[in-house]
Amino acid sequence: MESVWNNVKAVLEERLPGHSFRMWIEPVKFENRSGDDFRVSCPNLFSKKRVQDHYGSMIQDEVRTLLGSDISLCLDVRKGTNGASRGPVVKKGLKKVETQLVIPNVANPVMHSGRMLRPDFTLDDFVVSGNNDFAYSAALSLASSTQTQNSSLFLLSDTGMGKSHLTQAIGHHINRKKPGERVYYITAEDFTNEMIGSFKNDTAGQFKDKYRSQCDVLLLEDVHFLGGKERTQIELAMTLDYLMESGKKIMFSSCYLPNDIPKMNEQLASRFTSGLISPIEDPNFRTRVRILKKKAASKGHQLPMDIIEYLAGELTDNIRQLESGLVSVTAKSSLMGVPLDLDLAESVVKNIATKKKRVTIDVIKKLVCREFNITPTDIVSKSRKKTIVKPRQVAIYLSRRYTDQPLQAIGKNFNRYHATVMHAVGTIEKDIRQEVQMRNQIEYLSRKIENGDF
Repeated sequence: MESVWNNVKAVLEERLPGHSFRMWIEPVKFENRSGDDFRVSCPNLFSKKRVQDHYGSMIQDEVRTLLGSDISLCLDVRKGTNGASRGPVVKKGLKKVETQLVIPNVANPVMHSGRMLRPDFTLDDFVVSGNNDFAYSAALSLASSTQTQNSSLFLLSDTGMGKSHLTQAIGHHINRKKPGERVYYITAEDFTNEMIGSFKNDTAGQFKDKYRSQCDVLLLEDVHFLGGKERTQIELAMTLDYLMESGKKIMFSSCYLPNDIPKMNEQLASRFTSGLISPIEDPNFRTRVRILKKKAASKGHQLPMDIIEYLAGELTDNIRQLESGLVSVTAKSSLMGVPLDLDLAESVVKNIATKKKRVTIDVIKKLVCREFNITPTDIVSKSRKKTIVKPRQVAIYLSRRYTDQPLQAIGKNFNRYHATVMHAVGTIEKDIRQEVQMRNQIEYLSRKIENGDF
């Protein structure tokens, strides 16, 4: 029977696109044949549903053709995989009760390098839907694969759409399934700062060896931060060459396509695009409802369905905004001792929407001009005076942080090119790290923006 299944897979490999076959059919394994049941297994519940819905009839037809009998295809979830197996069955009276499978404690995974993974950013807490199912499947396929081909994945989406959640969830998954693999979870900014520090402290050799020889899985977030950082780009490109040649797994995330990142050299951009690029789209209404339900349940909140649907209908920008609405509604109800009803939800949504609407580039420019005692004409002028340049850079930095405008739009508002915007953002970020006065100044202006005090 195993040979029958191998022949079925060979036929499907010819009929299906390569990426579809590798992602959905290749992981399916033959289990057994019992009477008229031909039983195969998938690695997880999501994979089972996908195979059943999209390829089930095709597989069944091929099996029937090869066996010459009217068999039924049965799909199971393989034991030992996510969501696969249940605990032992315990008899209780006349009923059979399935005890819940005990999952190993993964709340505080041991990380070999970089940042700790958030305990709530797991695959179980990630809501899979039409806006992200391909990204989810590609990430899970990368994490589970033992092949060296297609060993990198580039996640692309706007801020707040779940890139970090999915990236860290894969880190959790690998730590649990393959505890021997060394998982490094870092941001591009972390990598840059660590590289600079290694050169300053004469430990560049240790830094290079760490990422090139001691890393099995690299989870690198926010690679658009590398725009304009030429030395870091060169070092990272060489590091990626070492990892890719060794068949190591790499996940990138960014708000921009590699070729759209300003001042990104071609060599590094080609590494980013050497694997699969998977976008994460905006969640639709039904997905937003599911996200709110799951997040409310995980925090122990019980929200009426009308409130959940109201929040899902009004807070449409991103998942972070949804979370903000959920937290605000429950916190306000608890602190003020008022019931969770639509009036409360409306007051919270109105506040969130008002703040978002009011924070614009023009608002930020006026705030900065007032604080630095310059005019709106000065801030967009060609002046290179330090008393003008620094406030302009601060305004650009805050515009990048508090608005959803792309680099080109921000540059246009200041009569600058997008490369100048990247330079300004990088300069202020550096000043924040090195100068207490600048750090305090940015914190002061940020509080004013966040509190609507402008």
